[in-house]
Amino acid sequence: MSTHAKRERLLLADLLESAGPEAPTLCEGWTTRDLAAHVVVRERRADASAGIVVKPLAARLARVQAEFAAKPYEELLRLIRTGPPRMSPFALKQIDEASNTVEFYVHAEDVRRARPDWTPREPDAVFADALWARLERAARVLGRRAPVGLVLRRPDGQTAVAHRGTPVVTVTGEPGELTLFAFGRQEAARVELDGDEDAVAQVLEAELGV
Repeated sequence: MSTHAKRERLLLADLLESAGPEAPTLCEGWTTRDLAAHVVVRERRADASAGIVVKPLAARLARVQAEFAAKPYEELLRLIRTGPPRMSPFALKQIDEASNTVEFYVHAEDVRRARPDWTPREPDAVFADALWARLERAARVLGRRAPVGLVLRRPDGQTAVAHRGTPVVTVTGEPGELTLFAFGRQEAARVELDGDEDAVAQVLEAELGV
């Protein structure tokens, strides 16, 4: 049975292929080649990928990622499409779905929205609900560095508190757009912000995400 993560994996690979290896992305300083290398290292080199969250290991991560980025671009795309090796935790469907659905969605938009002629994507209702469920659970972590109170709101009124504080900025949008906003892609997300003008400006400049 197809999963959200599997579908987003293939979409990301297709977008990376069509963009080519030297295209810009929304990840500051990264080309599509760098992004592809990141995805592969995260799944295949647990000894290095820990540097994503453990700062003392960041230098090792950078070295390993540079080694992968030097590989042929077509090989990186093949590794993304085929997925992690059998012994990897990511090879388990439940872990893949929990860990990669949002990861691949965000990175696919990193490629798509870096293009000058990008058009918005409208996830279907089931996928939108899946993104919202994950965003609700992760909101406090993603918004922990917000300088003011931050509330994420769906058009239907469902809300998730990302950070407690005053004044409060409410960000309204579809789950996919709110996900991008909460992961630090504020300028690229199609959302509406309501709150004190200075507080809104602070949120737009804040370092949100993991």
